[in-house]
Amino acid sequence: MQRRRTWIAGGIAVAAAGLGALWSARRHASAEGGAAPAPAPADFWSARFTDLQGGELALASLRGRPLVLNFWATWCPPCVKEMPELDRFSASQGAAGWQVLGVAIDQAAAVRGFLDKTPVRFPVALAGDQGLHWVNALGNLAGGLPFTVVFDARGDVIHRKLGPTSHDELTGWAAARPA
Repeated sequence: MQRRRTWIAGGIAVAAAGLGALWSARRHASAEGGAAPAPAPADFWSARFTDLQGGELALASLRGRPLVLNFWATWCPPCVKEMPELDRFSASQGAAGWQVLGVAIDQAAAVRGFLDKTPVRFPVALAGDQGLHWVNALGNLAGGLPFTVVFDARGDVIHRKLGPTSHDELTGWAAARPA
């Protein structure tokens, strides 16, 4: 009798895990490689972040060209490792119309110190508390970093990736959807 209950409980757990994975895959499939674009959250393009000079960076100013949006932090080793990859992509694909924006979920002093040692050619903004809101709203329910979201020129999400990316991966995405 106990063995039968164990098997039933195990079966229920496996079924629940499978349904959860299926739900998650379907929820994010529209923004993964090859699938149809998914709209960004309705209020996303009206968001504003602080730039490193204390000014304001309006996301609406970046709409109309493809955008690689990368959420990162100086205390995140994979984030630090991928910054040169993002910079290389920005330099190689900027002339083709691609933009990169780094959104730091970090303190301004830490970001400035990091960028003094590892400069990048793309803009970096500070997200403050709203950064985690946007990470979640854009599909990263785990809240992990780094998190990269790629938008087409219409402003629709065409790729999401939790974890570090590379120049080659970004270039592949860009080649699949030219600017």
